[in-house]
Amino acid sequence: MMLFCASVLGSPMRLSPSDEAAAFKAAGFSLKGKKWQACDDPTPTYTPGAIEAVRDFNGDGQPEAIITEGGTYCYGNTGAGYSLVSKQANGSWKLITKGTGMLTILTTKGVDGWPDIEIGGPGFCFPVQRWNGRDYVLERQQYEGKPCRRK
Repeated sequence: MMLFCASVLGSPMRLSPSDEAAAFKAAGFSLKGKKWQACDDPTPTYTPGAIEAVRDFNGDGQPEAIITEGGTYCYGNTGAGYSLVSKQANGSWKLITKGTGMLTILTTKGVDGWPDIEIGGPGFCFPVQRWNGRDYVLERQQYEGKPCRRK
C-alpha cells in the first residue's frame, strides 16, 4: 500500500509496544480486539491499521511513524488512508497529517527538514504537500516527478 523513496529513509526503527499504542492513538485509532481501527468499515475489503514505516524523517532524533488503513467504505475509490505521527521530545506522540491516499515520502524538504509528501490515488497527477512549520500544504502537482495539472 505504501511507497517510499529509499534515499530519505535512513535506518528502520522499531517502536516499543507502548510507543506503538501511543502512535496509533495520536492518529485517532482505537484498539478493537487485536486490531487498530480508525474506520468502522464492515466490508470484506477492510484492512486494519498498520505501522508501515518508522524512521526519523525530519532529522530531529525522534521517530516518526506512517500508519495506514484500507477499505473503500471509508476511503472511497482510493481504498487507502494514511497518518503521519511524530514522537515529541517529551515522549508524547503528535499527529502531523492524515488523509485519503497512498503516501510517498520524497527527497525534497520543507521547513525544519520535513520531507515533501506525495499523495497517490486514482489518476495520473498527484498533489505534493510541503511542511510549512505548522501544516502540510499543497506545493505542486506531479506525475512520475514531472509537473502536471489536474483536470
